[in-house]
Amino acid sequence: MLYHPDKHRDPELKTQAERLFNLVHQAYEVLSDPQTRAIYDIYGRRGLEMEGWEVVERKRTAAEIREEFERLQREREERRLQQRTNPKGTISVGIDATDLFDRYDEEYEDVPGSSFPQIEINKMHISQSIEAPLTATDTAILSGNLSTQNGNGGGSINLALRRVTSAKGWGELEFGAGDLHGPLFGLKIFRNLTPRCFITTNCALQFSSRGVRPGLTTVLARNLDKNTMGYLQWRWGIQSAMNTSIVRDTKTSHFTLALQLGIPHSFMMVSYQHKFQDEDQTRVKGSLKAGFFGTVVEYGAERKISRHSVLGATVSVGVPQGVSLKIKLNRASQTYFFPVHLTDQLLPSAVFYATVGPLVIYFAMHRLVIKPYLRAQKERELEKQRENTASDILQKKQEAEAAVRLMQESVRRIIEAEEARMGLIIVNAWYGKFVNDNSRKNEKVKVIDVTVPLQCLVKDSKLILTEASKAGLPGFYDPCVGEEKSLKVLYQFRGVLHQVMSADNEALRIPKQSHRIDADG
Repeated sequence: MLYHPDKHRDPELKTQAERLFNLVHQAYEVLSDPQTRAIYDIYGRRGLEMEGWEVVERKRTAAEIREEFERLQREREERRLQQRTNPKGTISVGIDATDLFDRYDEEYEDVPGSSFPQIEINKMHISQSIEAPLTATDTAILSGNLSTQNGNGGGSINLALRRVTSAKGWGELEFGAGDLHGPLFGLKIFRNLTPRCFITTNCALQFSSRGVRPGLTTVLARNLDKNTMGYLQWRWGIQSAMNTSIVRDTKTSHFTLALQLGIPHSFMMVSYQHKFQDEDQTRVKGSLKAGFFGTVVEYGAERKISRHSVLGATVSVGVPQGVSLKIKLNRASQTYFFPVHLTDQLLPSAVFYATVGPLVIYFAMHRLVIKPYLRAQKERELEKQRENTASDILQKKQEAEAAVRLMQESVRRIIEAEEARMGLIIVNAWYGKFVNDNSRKNEKVKVIDVTVPLQCLVKDSKLILTEASKAGLPGFYDPCVGEEKSLKVLYQFRGVLHQVMSADNEALRIPKQSHRIDADG
């Protein structure tokens, strides 16, 4: 009724009203049709823009429409199968830095340049794999790896064919060959036995100059409760062993207890990881492993440094392994691993520098490099988003300004009615980005005046806004695309001033006693 062209005599207002009335009419056509309303309620405008609805029979229920939408989605996924390779890779570079702490000076007195510690790369490992979907149920996986240690090394290449046989399981055939070993044939089967229990079996035949070496690994797993898994593993062949473990994973922690009896390795291991609920997803972890070949204590942390990158460092102290520092960087599906061996002995100085050194370097890099880079990257993304939505935002702004002009007469009547009953009067209202933190004082405030649109929504001395972005309200638009927004309202109720600040997607109901401004303050 507010936007109906017949309610406005001014030619300019009448033109603006016609444009907004057409938008309301389009919304009415969607919501008044049971089929399109069901699509919109479930999937929003994205569902309405989906191709293929024209072949859907009319008078479908919401459940039937959901099934049809999912069918169309599956067809789109199948068309994109050939474009997906899901590459994964690992690069590991082992560094021998024992000369920093276990230096024998008397052996290097006559060697030129002997005053500098010798740090060497003593081993490397590179592996890569890609997936090639053949059909909706069949996938080919090609992988390869190269390894070298102290000048000697080799590599292998493997091809696996995986088929999903049902919702409960899949099977995989593997063929491989390398320069250090002969052909490899393997079979892997996964099966859900019950909704809470599954089994995995892996059989392999490795051919070499010494003959055929068979191997069999079976894992039985069961959900003990919502957050806890129990595993039983039996490995037969080279380094046969029995292993049992309990893994508990919650929102704030990850705990593992494992026991292995085998030839030649038998050990007991316990580890704990605490997950901080911060923006950087910081995790602190520690573990203890004791067995026939010694004892190892590890502790470390990892933190998200960008949208797709996680950096971690772990200190390993053990007997007889010595002290090592392990640095790991995960970038999307690629992993870069740098184990640095510091000493073969338990030297307090090595433990101290392995612990403190990475922390000092990280905080320096984070302050001088990472934070400025992320800030600049965010600005570039926001600028790009603004450019992409500039025409749309301009249109929304013009529609909002037109809506405000059309609301003037209705708002005048609402204010007269509210004043007569000492009701709710919106004195001032602003929507957008507010800067209250002194550390962000250089940032620009980006707000728009929404006093008239909010007053227009007042009914019977009440204003109720639901949990949705306020940029979609009549007379509103987004003044700062991609940034956090709030709604600040100064209003009068029964002659007393009130004030409230509400987040963009937060529900708001006024008046409230808690919004009252203390006269003494």
